[in-house]
Amino acid sequence: MQTSSRLIHHNQTTIPEPVLEALKLREGDAIVFEIDQAGVHLRKAPPIDADFTGALQATLNEWNSAADDEAYADL
Repeated sequence: MQTSSRLIHHNQTTIPEPVLEALKLREGDAIVFEIDQAGVHLRKAPPIDADFTGALQATLNEWNSAADDEAYADL
């Protein structure tokens, strides 16, 4: 199957209904454009793992101090 859409102002386009249905996309979903030698592929982005991002943020916050800024200022 082939479908098309037109690029409008600010490089925006409407994703055709058959593509929305095939990818099970809904308003607010994130999409990913994968570029390789065969072309550009569109897919639905996986949901964000809240446990992982929470742990990552806690780790990053742990390293965010005046002492860290001073220790790594010359890097």
